[in-house]
Amino acid sequence: MIAMLLAAGRGERMRPLTDVTPKPLLEVAGKPLIVWHIENLVRADIRDLVINHAHLGAQIEKILGDGSRFGARIQYSPEAQALETAGGIANALPLLGDEPFAVINGDIFCDYDFANLRDRAARIIAKGDTAHLVLANNPPQHPHGDFGLHQQRITDSAPRLTFSGIGIYKPGLFAGIPRGSIAPLAPLLRAQIALGKVSGEQHQGLWVDVGTPQRLAELDSQVCALQKASRSLHNAP
Repeated sequence: MIAMLLAAGRGERMRPLTDVTPKPLLEVAGKPLIVWHIENLVRADIRDLVINHAHLGAQIEKILGDGSRFGARIQYSPEAQALETAGGIANALPLLGDEPFAVINGDIFCDYDFANLRDRAARIIAKGDTAHLVLANNPPQHPHGDFGLHQQRITDSAPRLTFSGIGIYKPGLFAGIPRGSIAPLAPLLRAQIALGKVSGEQHQGLWVDVGTPQRLAELDSQVCALQKASRSLHNAP
């Protein structure tokens, strides 16, 4: 299975941090956000990765390289300007193969088990769906959510949960978008939701949209505390 990590955004709300560092390379507990994803994907034996980039993209390629030091195989899809989510995926289609692939926002932090992705992709094929979305509880900054969820189907009805930035898609969903064009994801998804073609699930664990310096600092403190507690438990007699 192939996974695409989205890393092309400018990160305006994270300025001035993102003036000199791409948002996915900002660190949590001493490790770039995108590296947490890479390591978790490799742990789930998903090793073929595609990363798009635009803003300060050379830094991303320099830090991550070909992925071999993580046990991954990374290919890059550079963009002269950020193409938004659907545009970025469409631009990378030649690297993503013919089967359903996973897409993960590079600027989130979560403990979702990526080992689930293969099973979800198989269900998409079996049921004739075009996409599968992972939803999360609504954070304070996004109280009204994005999509509804009823019996493992994504709806456009309330109550709504927040799209986590983790999804699985069939390549054909993006076939009508010319390469290099700017295109948002939401209109494509809403059209498929209206057709009943999108499955979903709710992730109840840790998930953070790392959108501001304050949220980054809070997450860093939280993860460092969790790591310290884990080490203390491990070293207990």
